[in-house]
Amino acid sequence: MTSRLPDASSPPVTRDADSGGLWVVATPIGNLGDFAPRAAETLRSVDLVLAEDTRHSRPLLLQFGIETPMQALHDHNEATQAAKLVERMLAGASMALISDAGTPLISDPGFRLVQAARAAGVPVRPVPGPSALVAALSVAGIASDRFCFEGFLPSKAGARREAIARLAAEPRTLVFYESAHRVVESLADLRDGLGGARKMVLARELTKRFETVLDGTIGEVRERVMADADQQRGEFVLVVEGVQDLAAAQLAEGRRLYEKLAGHLPPSQAARLAAELSGAPRKALYGG
Repeated sequence: MTSRLPDASSPPVTRDADSGGLWVVATPIGNLGDFAPRAAETLRSVDLVLAEDTRHSRPLLLQFGIETPMQALHDHNEATQAAKLVERMLAGASMALISDAGTPLISDPGFRLVQAARAAGVPVRPVPGPSALVAALSVAGIASDRFCFEGFLPSKAGARREAIARLAAEPRTLVFYESAHRVVESLADLRDGLGGARKMVLARELTKRFETVLDGTIGEVRERVMADADQQRGEFVLVVEGVQDLAAAQLAEGRRLYEKLAGHLPPSQAARLAAELSGAPRKALYGG
């Protein structure tokens, strides 16, 4: 998409927050220099800032001279608070939604509030900025024209392996978030589920002091992480190449489905369904 760049001499664009509405505001993921002037001005001008954790976000706002009242909005209270907040916005209040870091709603709370606001006719406006997802993709050197963002993999091993198995035939680039206490296990499951030779990038602590970007195969990256305890700390984005040999991936997925279905259906019917769902040849799954 092509757009005209603004004149560098023009004043920054600010939002009039006096008429009520919701602004979804991105905040830095690490480097405070990434805090956009428009984001700061929006947070100053609204009546209330909704933050995932006010204890985490208040120091950031105060550092930029933002003293707007704050209220916590997180996974545990969003369902009960959304309607009340929308009612206040309909009455003319202006609010800004922020997460602990980066762009709200990207594996962070806020979906219920935005959905309720839009359903009620409350204006919802983005103030874009930092995002760990986009930052990692921009430096990965892995195809980014089509990608599949999966957020955090399941915390339990069985569910995590099942989720990875369902993605084995995905041709788009795969992107995951991961935490320090699960990154080693997740890399092992990605290696076993997708193959150790699949290309990937591990982006750690993006824009922060100890930022690192490791590339190689899944097997190689896991070995480097295992060999260096420092690479097991912080916040991670995993960017994994999509499947290159689609036929082989379809066959693997077909066999996985066949094994599950064969416990409940006659072999020929299980093979037919597995073939339809995976795209694999039926005869390769069941010879009968």
